[in-house]
Amino acid sequence: LDSIDGKHARRTQSSTPLGELFDHGLDSWATSIFVLSFFSVCSRDNGKTGVSVYTMYIYLSIVLFNFMCSHWEKYNTGVLFLPWGYDISQVVLIAAYLLTGTVGVEVWQKPLLFGYYITDVMVILLIGFSLFLSFPQTLYNIHRAHLKKTLKNDSLYEGLLPLVSPLLLFVLLTAWVVFSPSNILAKQPRLFLWMVGVAFSNVICKVIICQMSSTRPELFHWFLFPLALVVYAAVSGLLGCMEEAVLGVFTALLTAAHVHYGVCVGKQLSEYLNIYIFSLKKRVQE
Repeated sequence: LDSIDGKHARRTQSSTPLGELFDHGLDSWATSIFVLSFFSVCSRDNGKTGVSVYTMYIYLSIVLFNFMCSHWEKYNTGVLFLPWGYDISQVVLIAAYLLTGTVGVEVWQKPLLFGYYITDVMVILLIGFSLFLSFPQTLYNIHRAHLKKTLKNDSLYEGLLPLVSPLLLFVLLTAWVVFSPSNILAKQPRLFLWMVGVAFSNVICKVIICQMSSTRPELFHWFLFPLALVVYAAVSGLLGCMEEAVLGVFTALLTAAHVHYGVCVGKQLSEYLNIYIFSLKKRVQE
């Protein structure tokens, strides 16, 4: 149903900022879940076949980076330009599920061409599309808006402000992955990547709300501070054998905070706009 919800909302004259936030907010979370499910299909590296946990992390980071760039572009231009790669990625994902269901998981464990596996080709294509198509297109659209004098933010500082928290988030998470004494990503790949997806989704939801309400985003997202403490305690060895347990607790708290944030924002917008969630009926004015 993705890509048709907006059309249906406009057809029923029920298009609202709440619907936009609900759509893109869930997309920001679902993006990481799609990647996790794909890795579950093609299996983890066993020394011969499969995908390594570090490749998984890089793959997920690139996908989330592309998603962030699109909304950073809208924050500056007021226009959400989604390249065709988003639709293609959904089609490829569905095709991968169908292929696995028809042929079996063995299709991911056999070389495709010249000793390369399908997963190797997909990672190469993803990096290529991101570096040479998606990101350059984002920069071009912002540059074109600058030439037309339609940018929503005149200063370079204001234009780059939404990128600060996501980049710091990536730096902290990468430091945890690289310097973890217990190799936390290898021990708990799904839990760690789930935490990465939830953290990113919360950051990007704040950016979406700021571009919808024409407000200024905060320089540092609030959970960067507890995350920095956890990462420092982990990489310095202070957590010791408790690193996995702390990851689990931190992930649970972060997930609960994100769900709470989404519910509260949804309720506030529904009351402000005088509409019901999941209904075309208007609220009764008091």
